[in-house]
Amino acid sequence: MVTTLAFDVYGTLIDTNGVIIALEKHVGNKASEFSRTWREKQLEYSFRRGLMQNYENFDICTSNALDYTSSYFKVLLSQKEKEGLMSAYKVLPAFDDVDDGLAKAKKAGFRMYAFSNGSADAVETLLKNTGIRDYFIDVVSVDEMKSYKPNPGVYSHFLRRAGALGANAWLVSSNPFDVIGAISTGMRAAWIKRSPEALFDPWGIEPTLTINSLSNLAKQIDEECRKA
Repeated sequence: MVTTLAFDVYGTLIDTNGVIIALEKHVGNKASEFSRTWREKQLEYSFRRGLMQNYENFDICTSNALDYTSSYFKVLLSQKEKEGLMSAYKVLPAFDDVDDGLAKAKKAGFRMYAFSNGSADAVETLLKNTGIRDYFIDVVSVDEMKSYKPNPGVYSHFLRRAGALGANAWLVSSNPFDVIGAISTGMRAAWIKRSPEALFDPWGIEPTLTINSLSNLAKQIDEECRKA
């Protein structure tokens, strides 16, 4: 059976720190710290909404997180400035290794999907702007389930949508919570560890593979599948 790959988008294919340039004119040399806090709160709010079963889409989580981060850094943003930063989130860049890695995976014959906490429309826009949409069969969004990763039902939904079995499906993500969530649901998972400083959560659940670049993904997954 052909192997199916589910690619996380934000933080895996798309660099959320790409918003730093837009932030610099508002917070100067604190732009990197602001971006990191904004991203952390964005994820926290999605986790909390998933647990509370009080769903709002990822754009709302992102907007609420921006409001929090602005207050935390004591930065007063006008509505126009806030809209500008939210718009910057729609045109984030892909990581440098993405195009090469996706091209190799496509050539290797894997079935490839984008699988995201973001809404389908937002993800489609990002993938098209970065020129990588054509690598994917489809975009699968958690918005269809009104919940968020790492809810196990979200991964089961992906498998149903992709017509795949967990044993033949891999999640590809830079986010440890996502990798743990997928493995807990019966999928295999590749953790993309681009930075030597990146840490994996010590839960006793390890990635099937740890890879430092998407460029190595197709070869290493193929080798792992041959062992099975």
